[in-house]
Amino acid sequence: MTLSASGARVFQGKRVWAMSQNAFLAAATLIAAHEETFAPDLVIGLARGGVPLARETARILGIPAAEIRAQHNVSDMVGIQATGEVEVDEAALRAATASARRVLIVDDICGSGATLTAVTHLLADSGVEARTAVLCRNDGARFHALDTWVWPVADWVAFPWEAPPPPDSTPLPHPCQVHTAQEAP
Repeated sequence: MTLSASGARVFQGKRVWAMSQNAFLAAATLIAAHEETFAPDLVIGLARGGVPLARETARILGIPAAEIRAQHNVSDMVGIQATGEVEVDEAALRAATASARRVLIVDDICGSGATLTAVTHLLADSGVEARTAVLCRNDGARFHALDTWVWPVADWVAFPWEAPPPPDSTPLPHPCQVHTAQEAP
């Protein structure tokens, strides 16, 4: 399924943020602790970037994880805007959630909100209750239902599972809390 969406990521051009493996693990722990009260049956990681977070969050929660292809980016190049078109593997999503009642959808970043919107709409149509969590929320995200994130950002983020960041990148600070939809502007 392909869906169209609007919204643009914000890139101030001041830096490239670099996320360390330790910061990632701390963030995954914070997200899992916050979402534990939701009691999800399954964690879905949106491929590619959400898969490491899904695996770690599911491990902490003691529940299964699934990987679903949902593509919005044309490239991992720094500063590239998304296409506005989201492709979701709908058959895989329905198969993965066939016996789930509550699902936590995770991704590395919410840039515009289009990918998370597409997936949550498909799950809602199937009667599955879903919450969303990401490591980073870009200031350009206009996604009203993003439930939990760790870092608000307005520049590109290099994640530990990607190519090494540029040598002059800025480390993301070690996380100590999550942000929630109730705090969003």
